[in-house]
Amino acid sequence: MIDISKTIDIIKIMEINENIFKALANSTRLDILEWLKNPEESFSQLPAFNIRFMMNHFGGVCGSAIVEKSGLAQSTISSYLKILMQADLITAERHAKWTYYRRNENQIQTLAKLIERTL
Repeated sequence: MIDISKTIDIIKIMEINENIFKALANSTRLDILEWLKNPEESFSQLPAFNIRFMMNHFGGVCGSAIVEKSGLAQSTISSYLKILMQADLITAERHAKWTYYRRNENQIQTLAKLIERTL
């Protein structure tokens, strides 16, 4: 037997978090979230010192490093990053002409708890 109240709760959560579920519905966007979880390992094409410097001084990974790692067009990655920001899964900080991205761990933990509690 299906618990209708639980189904309604899930539908409400999905409506409220439509941007989050949309952001998670793409494998490259999921890759980006995974890369930003452990940047020093994920961006091994760059010297570890560069990644540590970016994280310590600019608060995230430069968008150009994400583009390079993905192998996709800058415009594609830019749109993916925008979707992740709209879902509040990542944050961005601009320094001069460069933008640096990092995960929003609070939002990701909230989402994990929501899924655990609801599903």
